[in-house]
Amino acid sequence: MTKRRNTRPRAFDPDPNAPERCCDMPGCEKAAGYRAPRSRDTLNQYYWFCLEHVRDYNARWDYYKGMSPGQIEAHLRADTSWDRPTWTFGQAGTTSTRRATPQEEDILDPLDILGTHRRARAERARAQAQDTPSAPMALREPLAVLGLAWPVSLEDAKTQYRVLARKHHPDTNNGDRQAEERLKRINVAFTIVKTHLLAEDLEKTA
Repeated sequence: MTKRRNTRPRAFDPDPNAPERCCDMPGCEKAAGYRAPRSRDTLNQYYWFCLEHVRDYNARWDYYKGMSPGQIEAHLRADTSWDRPTWTFGQAGTTSTRRATPQEEDILDPLDILGTHRRARAERARAQAQDTPSAPMALREPLAVLGLAWPVSLEDAKTQYRVLARKHHPDTNNGDRQAEERLKRINVAFTIVKTHLLAEDLEKTA
């Protein structure tokens, strides 16, 4: 019985569309099979490196280098919402058409299908929600991506980020593209939360 040949590329296979040229790193004569963006302003223009030098380049790459914390947060907000405004699920885009989300006790239940303690459960949930401070609007989606509740400390955020980064890193998922996309979302979410918490610390010490 013949074994089925695995045609799936490995995580560090060279780009099949790589040009036949040497590595762009000065002094390196190895074949260039891996591309890397030249800068954040020219993401469609690439350097071509060998595997060793593309790893080194990526390790030192900082997309937000030279930007202030405010610029970084504004940039990340625009990216996470695709430059479009967002509203709470179930609400329309204009105030004239928005409707309040129905509460559990507002639902008519003459047959008591929801249970005799429905109102008590709803009241406890409402009281708990009032006692718990709500997260800033800009952090709600990033916190959901990271699986964190508000309030959160920077150390807790870092710990959770490390766990998720190890879990979803392409190297530990056989180069899975979906894992790579999840890791990108995790990186963006952590940067937003970290930037916000650092800004809060600066305000407290000012």
